[in-house]
Amino acid sequence: MPAAALDIQIKTLPASPGIYQYFDKDEKLLYVGKAKNLKKRVQSYFNKIQDNGRIRTMVKKIVDIKHIVVATETDALLLENNLIKKYQPRYNVLLKDDKSYPWICIKNERFPRVFPTRRVIKDGSEYFGPYTSMKTVKTLLDLIKSLYKLRTCNYDLSKEKIDAGKFKVCLEFHLGNCKGACENRESETEYRKHIEHIRQIVKGDFKSSLEQFRNQMKAHAQAMEFEDAQRIKEKLDVLENYQSKSTVVNPKINNVDVFSIISDEGYGYVNFLQIAHGAIIRSHTLELKKRLDETDQELLELGIVEIRQRFDSHSKELYIPMQLALGDGLKITVPKLGDKKRILELSERNAKYFRMERFKQTKIVDPDRHSNRIMAQMKVDLRLSQEPRHIECFDNSNIQGTNPVAACVVFKNGKASKKDYRKFNIKTVEGPDDFASMEEVVFRRYKRLLNEEEALPQLIIVDGGKGQLSSGVKALEALGLRGKIAIVGIAKRLEEIYYPGDSIPLYLDKKSETLKIIQQLRNEAHRFGITFHRNKRSNAALGTELSTIIGIGEKTSVELLKHFRSISKIKEASKNSLAEIVGNAKAQIVYNHYHS
Repeated sequence: MPAAALDIQIKTLPASPGIYQYFDKDEKLLYVGKAKNLKKRVQSYFNKIQDNGRIRTMVKKIVDIKHIVVATETDALLLENNLIKKYQPRYNVLLKDDKSYPWICIKNERFPRVFPTRRVIKDGSEYFGPYTSMKTVKTLLDLIKSLYKLRTCNYDLSKEKIDAGKFKVCLEFHLGNCKGACENRESETEYRKHIEHIRQIVKGDFKSSLEQFRNQMKAHAQAMEFEDAQRIKEKLDVLENYQSKSTVVNPKINNVDVFSIISDEGYGYVNFLQIAHGAIIRSHTLELKKRLDETDQELLELGIVEIRQRFDSHSKELYIPMQLALGDGLKITVPKLGDKKRILELSERNAKYFRMERFKQTKIVDPDRHSNRIMAQMKVDLRLSQEPRHIECFDNSNIQGTNPVAACVVFKNGKASKKDYRKFNIKTVEGPDDFASMEEVVFRRYKRLLNEEEALPQLIIVDGGKGQLSSGVKALEALGLRGKIAIVGIAKRLEEIYYPGDSIPLYLDKKSETLKIIQQLRNEAHRFGITFHRNKRSNAALGTELSTIIGIGEKTSVELLKHFRSISKIKEASKNSLAEIVGNAKAQIVYNHYHS
């Protein structure tokens, strides 16, 4: 990748947590790193001189950068660990060993034990994690132990052996840490209820357990056992602050391909996450250009086939956002909730970030494609019959009916065309009548364009609600242009878009690019109109001061202001200078007025 392209890629990275991967010219992975802010972290490699020779050497070799966006820094740490262990990048050192993060295991047995482990064994047991800190695991297990009396022995507590009296209660029973299931002092049903509560705690859903803690704390407080109440309160605080396990890793999800799609008018973006032993080991987003307005289902089918062939994937289970016919031998899952749904959402988030980065890169490298995409999107969002390549927006300005003016701003291909801006003095309307003023300027604008055979816009926007829109429509009808040019009104309060003859407004997504373009037009028209209005009021005020001089009329005032630009300069002017503009007689009157 050329240096310029790499620089653009770095500038358009998201400011989100995730992992980044550096590749050399042979597409060999050089380095995997984690970051709280991907953009800042990657930029730090290129924006300063590195003291470490190893880093300097690596940076010189980088020709491509890939990244995966995750929800939290913890997820980034876990994902970095998985990728380093799988690919063993040359410049990674810290996590190349086989160190594993701890899990909490609920053992697959009649009276399940709950304990920490670093080994995941496929024996039907449940594993939760991994956790980035053993301290977190110990805190959780301590909380569980203080709330539920669970066995810690490794006896085979089958019904036959218990009934035969094979076991005797141990010291844990006498200390109150176990209820003695080995001597049939606790039923399996009751024990399983406790296990279900524990399962919810480690999943992050501990509402019932929190309630039990609070009841325990209140009971200790009422019994004047304040030290015990404080001990429960401390554990309650820890439990409330505890975050549920990472969505990146789930040991129950193995050998699965996850696909999602985000699309716009011109392109589809299919993201692929490959899951092995509960961990993400690969992420890739494929960009597909639409040719015949293909649906998301069609694009996703194409994307899945292409990506699975490209990465030689043989996974038999797929998580996707919609049902597709992908042939026999594949298990298709459309997740609705839980860990599977969260992993699909993570895939969608990566597709969205990829799409945003492509927009930013395209805006820099290929502005025409960026403009084409915006125009196509506006056509759909505003329900137009053609792309609004030429848009004009009108705004009225007056203060208590004085010096009424109007402004027309023009956008072409989504950008301001300032040479085409026009301003209007209101000529036929008495007083502050916005509706009549709007009708006048719209009529004058398009009557002139028709007379001069100039190009008409595809879209007219009037600043205001249904009243201003009706006035604009009336003007178009008078010119025979009703139905030939689309016209809408935008009301400021809730950014409603009004259409002729429709009392129910359209509400665009607040983050949509279409609404942003319309807001830009409205704000620019307001700015342009206010500036014109302010200048007109200023000139009018100045002209009024000159016209108070006996013997000086409006025409003389205008000539003097046009030449000297301000009253202060007229005051300072010599009699000869004034005479050159308005003649000796009037020059003498003005000079005497300011110098008597």
